[in-house]
Amino acid sequence: MRVKIRGWTASFRYPIFISGFQPTLPVPPLSTVYGLLSAAKGEPVTPEDTPVGYLFFSQAKAVDIETVYELKENLGVSKTNVIKREILYNPILYLYIPQMDMKDYFKRPAYQLLFGRSSDLCMVEEIREVELEEGADEMRVGCTLVPFPMEGISGVIQALPTHFTQDIPRKAQGTRMFCVMEKLDRYRGKEFYYDREMDWGVYIHGLGGQN
Repeated sequence: MRVKIRGWTASFRYPIFISGFQPTLPVPPLSTVYGLLSAAKGEPVTPEDTPVGYLFFSQAKAVDIETVYELKENLGVSKTNVIKREILYNPILYLYIPQMDMKDYFKRPAYQLLFGRSSDLCMVEEIREVELEEGADEMRVGCTLVPFPMEGISGVIQALPTHFTQDIPRKAQGTRMFCVMEKLDRYRGKEFYYDREMDWGVYIHGLGGQN
């Protein structure tokens, strides 16, 4: 199943940036994708529940200014601060899920779908059943994350979680090294499946036989 999700803005925080200027990852981490699945279903969805693949695109990047309210327990707001945050404009996510029962959840999501922050609202634009072909001789791949290392793939290396626990405070789970592929590039190999209609490769995280 291929689900097309569109928003107005998106921002995906680098885990190492706690304060000050907040850059955005060019594509969502797996934790954001599983957060979308969880919001749609209304209960936690993790890599143990379903494999997933995706490609993410945006038209532009800008810097927003936002006010941060710092809270202290039982004291309310202690102080405010103004920070600069990168945002991605007009984002589109193509989400690939083998579990067809998720279709009904995306038709009627249990909770609001978000691209990062609570203000980054997004909506399901299209749901289609598609058949992915096993690795073509050459295809376009990118605009996603893949496990590092992977032969023939280049990009920025970043340690990212796959999902978070539900208890408060939430704890990162499945943190490992990923290669962040910001753009589409030509690739020869068998690690990706091929979506002929879209003419690009799809890496499916958690599928048997893949990392």
